[in-house]
Amino acid sequence: MMGVDAAARTKQIRIGQACNVITFHNPIRLAEDIALLDQLSGGRVDVGIGRGIYGREAINMNKEADLKDQAKNFRLFDESLTIMKKAWTEEFFSHQGEFYTYPSPNFTWQHDMSPPSEKFLDTKTNEIKKISVVPKPKQEPHPPIWQVVDGARSIEWAAQNGLNTIMWIPTVKALKKRFEIYRDAKSKTENREVPLGEGISLVRDMFVAETMEEAEKMAGEHIINYMKWVCHWRGLGNHMDPGEELPETKHKLDLLNYDFLHKRNLLFGTPEYVVNKINELKSELNLQNLQVWSNFPGIDHEACMRSIKLFNDEVIPKINLDNSSIEKAS
Repeated sequence: MMGVDAAARTKQIRIGQACNVITFHNPIRLAEDIALLDQLSGGRVDVGIGRGIYGREAINMNKEADLKDQAKNFRLFDESLTIMKKAWTEEFFSHQGEFYTYPSPNFTWQHDMSPPSEKFLDTKTNEIKKISVVPKPKQEPHPPIWQVVDGARSIEWAAQNGLNTIMWIPTVKALKKRFEIYRDAKSKTENREVPLGEGISLVRDMFVAETMEEAEKMAGEHIINYMKWVCHWRGLGNHMDPGEELPETKHKLDLLNYDFLHKRNLLFGTPEYVVNKINELKSELNLQNLQVWSNFPGIDHEACMRSIKLFNDEVIPKINLDNSSIEKAS
């Protein structure tokens, strides 16, 4: 629904999600909703997909997606995506899998206003053999698909199945390995030399202010509180550099403070600082797609809008597009 609202208010921007947890949804309904959004937006949709990470959501939305059984969750994810692609690309389709069977067997259909066709019906028995989603997406064969990934297995699987990827928390050094895994798997799958950074989008938490101190004062507490929520399940391991050991502490989040986060993965600071950090990402990773987020829970709306305006006016114009003369931010 937010995508439809954005589409109605805009003419050029791409409209995406990060992400649709497809294991929680009926794949036909989700495919239809996304196709309709793509039509309404004039073909501006990017589809973000994921498997889910929070058990309390999974067990209440779809018990088959329970994350206690990772292998089963992954099979459900794979099958759901397969059905969505069929719905987008085939005029009529059928599917029989571990979790879903479409159409439901032994269902007969006869209606004077719906002439029988061998495309979808056994004309002798009137049993429906295939179904269809209407409308199809405007983009052909379907909108670009971006999978939220972290582990090596998911990264490789995305590359092998022609999906783009979205990454979030890791440091630059840790991201380098993930970018290389995706590049190598995609190169092998597509039998071509894929450049580092192709097909990857990076999410970074961002807050731009006139001074470093103002950025911390306005947004520091709120990003820490948000990360406490996230890291309650994830822990802090994703924030560490390769080979860096997580010190033992009394509680697993004792290390979580502003200084710990800021040097690892935050774009918090002056326009100059944020420009340098982004150029570092471009230099080290050949980063081609960056998603930034400023409206963390608790952030004052006006402060958030000022941050976005500073980013638009004073950061974007100064990003090095050719990766030349890049200065690393300390």
